[in-house]
Amino acid sequence: MPNLIAHLEKADCMKIRILWALLIIITATNGQAQKAMSGDNNLHTIIDQKAAAINDQVVQWRRHFHEFPELSNREFKTADAISKYLMEMGYQVDRGFAKTGVVALLDTGKPGPTIGLRADIDGLPVTERTPIPFASKETSTYLGQEVGVMHACGHDTHISMLLGAASILKDMKNQLNGKIVFVFQPAEEGAPAGEEGGAALMVKEGLIEKYGIDVFFGQHIWSGVNVGTIQYKPGGELASSDEFFIKVKGKQTHGSQPWAGIDPIAVSAQIIMGLQTIISRQTELTKEAAVISVGRIHAGVRNNIIPEEADFSGTIRCLDTGMQRKIHEKIKQTAILIAESAGATAEVEISIGYPITYNNPELTREVVPSLEAACGNLQVMDATTGAEDFSFFANKVPSVFWFTGGKPLDTPVGYAAPHHTPDFFIDEDGMITGVKSLCMVAADYLTAHGK
Repeated sequence: MPNLIAHLEKADCMKIRILWALLIIITATNGQAQKAMSGDNNLHTIIDQKAAAINDQVVQWRRHFHEFPELSNREFKTADAISKYLMEMGYQVDRGFAKTGVVALLDTGKPGPTIGLRADIDGLPVTERTPIPFASKETSTYLGQEVGVMHACGHDTHISMLLGAASILKDMKNQLNGKIVFVFQPAEEGAPAGEEGGAALMVKEGLIEKYGIDVFFGQHIWSGVNVGTIQYKPGGELASSDEFFIKVKGKQTHGSQPWAGIDPIAVSAQIIMGLQTIISRQTELTKEAAVISVGRIHAGVRNNIIPEEADFSGTIRCLDTGMQRKIHEKIKQTAILIAESAGATAEVEISIGYPITYNNPELTREVVPSLEAACGNLQVMDATTGAEDFSFFANKVPSVFWFTGGKPLDTPVGYAAPHHTPDFFIDEDGMITGVKSLCMVAADYLTAHGK
């Protein structure tokens, strides 16, 4: 009996040793995984140093692109310059996507995922009036009118920050796994009438399938956020953007005898007010935000003639796809029934635009440590009812899109010129944060998933 007890005790000790060994292995493995997911400090140090070293070049690139902007689907010289800089880094370029898009691939030659990094490249029909020496003096034709052209939304900085990241990550190729696809996308502001363009066309033409992109990352400079700050939001971050067009048909009559006709202007006014009650009284705003705005109305040719027709159009912004469908149905119902109640008719057309820009929650949690390492101040933002065509990429593969601060620290909050205005201004000190964020997100993700 004593021999049996000793044998059992010895067996139990062996089991305990095995369990302890397994526990140590699991803990070490988890620790390595957590380290990879939260960022490699050595890689971050290298990126910090390289971003500082290339910053002057990034600023020079930005000033060139700012001085010579081009409108959507017309970014020919912009694409030439991007291609030139990429080839000088040793990249081969693919210029076959979305008319003027430029794509470059970094293949480390080691197994791992393929990530996409995106920058938009088009300017806007805005005449610049900032007092900077490299202000745009470019002009072009837009909707039949001669217009000034300006990078009034920061796309010049997006190009330059992604070029900076392409240079740094090329130098770090031997320390990375997998592949990185650098996507310089045209026509984010919308293709000209009758044309296709932007991220939607890149997706349609098979960009994601050709390169096997598993996840996508992108950023936007923001004039109202302090330099050194990055903002993000898991889930719905930017709204969908759809357009509606409504034509109201009445009966023409003399302005002195409205009872002899059916006034489409008065009916249109009632419909416009009715559209606002869709948001204020029929939409669950505690769930997500939504906006309906009428931006154009036209009717009549003379002050004493009640016309036969009136038409108006506007935009619909939503952060939830279910709410989006419901609002579309309500707009049609509201317009048609109000018109019928006055003896008029209403024709409603809704054009689907940009989807909701959705940050995959799991992927967002994963890249937060990388974003935090890239900036001095990481903030969770509220959703915004602006729209972004990066959403077409995010609809296809898990994606994260963030905002990088471009406001000078000495500019009071609320005093920075808004985007899409002649006085729009970006502090170039903010671009180094954008370069580092792209590099750290890419390097950390490939490190975490490459083995």
